[in-house]
Amino acid sequence: MSKLRQQLIEELVLRGCAERTQEAYVQQVRQLAGHFGQAPDRLSEGQVREYLLHLARERQLAASTINQAVCAIRFFYERVLHREVSVLRQALPFTRKPVLRPQVYATGELEKLFTVGCPHPKHRAFLMTVYGAGLRLNEACHLKAEHLDAARQQIRIVQGKGRKDRYTLLSPRLLEELRAYWRMFRPQHWLFPATRTPERPMVDATGQRIYYQAVQRAGLRRKGGIHALRHSFATHLLEAGVEITVVQRLLGHSSLNTTSTYLHVRQERLAQIAGPLQLLELSRLPAAA
Repeated sequence: MSKLRQQLIEELVLRGCAERTQEAYVQQVRQLAGHFGQAPDRLSEGQVREYLLHLARERQLAASTINQAVCAIRFFYERVLHREVSVLRQALPFTRKPVLRPQVYATGELEKLFTVGCPHPKHRAFLMTVYGAGLRLNEACHLKAEHLDAARQQIRIVQGKGRKDRYTLLSPRLLEELRAYWRMFRPQHWLFPATRTPERPMVDATGQRIYYQAVQRAGLRRKGGIHALRHSFATHLLEAGVEITVVQRLLGHSSLNTTSTYLHVRQERLAQIAGPLQLLELSRLPAAA
């Protein structure tokens, strides 16, 4: 391990950054250096800016991916190399993220996804858990049987995003599904272990692949990645009348503004709303001669 990489990891550890954040930041700095074939401490700010333009124009990466690169490079230059912050902030502007409304599945589509799309019991239980508890992908992969509280009908999420613990729903229907799955496979440590190395949890890429395959088998239109199940969980709860502050706690959102993105109206409800012109008593125009 190079000295600069070790210093970067140490700075991240000292600030309590999660392991996934450490890996992402190290990878971003490594890719920057690899693009020019030089050590990152030898690069000029002009080269860094050129690299970010390369990510945006040539590779056409998503705004969130570019912003992660910006954060990682900025952290490296400020905390490891101790370069002038004000100049770097001018050289590394954030990319504006497009405002996208989450896409959700109708209940009928979810029934088809869990039945037609999931012939394997493990895949069915996994996807039902993601939707039924509103989990992030990595949270579902790292569940353990001890995190399930059947008596209180709760699932404890340990060290979720932002290193925060929280509780979410364990409905009787999901509990029944998970019990049937456990009796069939008897997982020892992780609730959804990796197939070849059961002592380790399922990796995120496997969970995402399970979702994509299920969507294809069910003949559904893909609505983004597996996170669409979490979007559907939140939307369906709000449509059922659950208070938004409760949904916020279940999702683990720090800000209510994040949860409010789910306050969109179902298509069926939109069809029942009369437009404002319907409220006006207007006489018809005379027919043209």
